[in-house]
Amino acid sequence: MTVGHGLKTVVLISGNGTNLQAIIDAIQAGRLSVGLAGVLSDCPEAYGLERAHAAGIPTTVVDYRNCADRSEFDRKLHDELGTVEPELIVLAGFMRVISDGLTEHYRGRMLNIHPSLLPKYPGLHTYRRVLETDDPYHGSTVHFVTPQLDAGPPIIQYRVRIRDAETEESLAARVQAGEYIIYPRTIEWIAERRLDLRDGTVWLDGQTLQQPVVVDEEYAQPL
Repeated sequence: MTVGHGLKTVVLISGNGTNLQAIIDAIQAGRLSVGLAGVLSDCPEAYGLERAHAAGIPTTVVDYRNCADRSEFDRKLHDELGTVEPELIVLAGFMRVISDGLTEHYRGRMLNIHPSLLPKYPGLHTYRRVLETDDPYHGSTVHFVTPQLDAGPPIIQYRVRIRDAETEESLAARVQAGEYIIYPRTIEWIAERRLDLRDGTVWLDGQTLQQPVVVDEEYAQPL
């Protein structure tokens, strides 16, 4: 069963699945023209699987804890994705590093969202790290996935100004609210064939993106 119609898409999750829910909501509201063909998790306890079940989306689990090593996990992940043959893979809080072979196989067809204004703060604990500096802004970036962690070509960023007395929790809530706007928007650009990756360069509406599109919190509008 596929929820929605259009570009065959699979979402990979590890946890709560709030970005997955934003994508489901956009499909059900008719704002996102993709067919959500499956949700895959590396953790059977991930609450995002319940979100998928509630929406009638097929789910699969490749539990990394049941794999002897990284190569076995990579092989099982590759096999499960191969059974669906997705046109687009969306990483939404997926906490496993994707193998070089898989990222190359789906180059230009795999997206990730990272909670920083890349190239700043790749990796973990971005809210804590930015609050330890004097940076005036933080945010989130949607980018194409490449073998280099959090280093793929950026597409769009949601940017918030850090407030006085900001905490990790308050900053995360503001940034995540923006993710629910920019991630469905990026997916729709691909579904409409407005966005693609050519020879490592991002193209949007027939023009190369020299810098990612920036959406500031005060001007943000839903898809």
